[in-house]
Amino acid sequence: MEKSIESIWKQGFLENDAMVAPKLNNLYNQKSIHIIDKFKRMFKINLNALVVFSFFILIASFFVKIPVMGVLMFILFNVIVIVNKRLLKGLNDIDKNVSSYQYLKSFDTWMKAQIAVNYKMSKYIYPYIFIAMVSGFGFSSHFRETLNRILGGYQPYVLYGIPVFWVLTMIAIVVVLAIFGGRIYKWDLKIVYGRILKKLDELIADMEDLRA
Repeated sequence: MEKSIESIWKQGFLENDAMVAPKLNNLYNQKSIHIIDKFKRMFKINLNALVVFSFFILIASFFVKIPVMGVLMFILFNVIVIVNKRLLKGLNDIDKNVSSYQYLKSFDTWMKAQIAVNYKMSKYIYPYIFIAMVSGFGFSSHFRETLNRILGGYQPYVLYGIPVFWVLTMIAIVVVLAIFGGRIYKWDLKIVYGRILKKLDELIADMEDLRA
């Protein structure tokens, strides 16, 4: 039977012959348990919330008559969830027959790999979201009618039936989002998991100082 995190960490994060007060050893073990459990809980909640939101936006898009956008966003969000659930399996596969310090280091390694995958995906995710929105409104006759009323008699410059400046503007936005997609993801990551990641780094640094 697999060991739980708590049973593994009864061994402590140091070697058996380490000269560290038991209370201090136990304190770091408890902090480690709290950080990993909190991350797992938040990670699963966020993935489930993304699934719920994908269904919400899909249904809402039909009511507001932009179904193309709803379908494209539904596909995107669920692909993100599938990828991250597969990554989560990697966390469960980490060897539990080790000390708490080694397990925490393995968790940190997994975390960095998971962030790297999502960082690369973000370079495509944000341009995709923009394209989905433009496509959704572009295929909406209701939106086109509203836009025509707002613009009045204005006619964009057209070449071979293509509104040149509009297309160039959209291409420029897609390129910018592709370039800065990773940075936008890091910003989102800091908002959601910033405190956990900071505590993880601090805890590992403290444990390594004590092991030195």
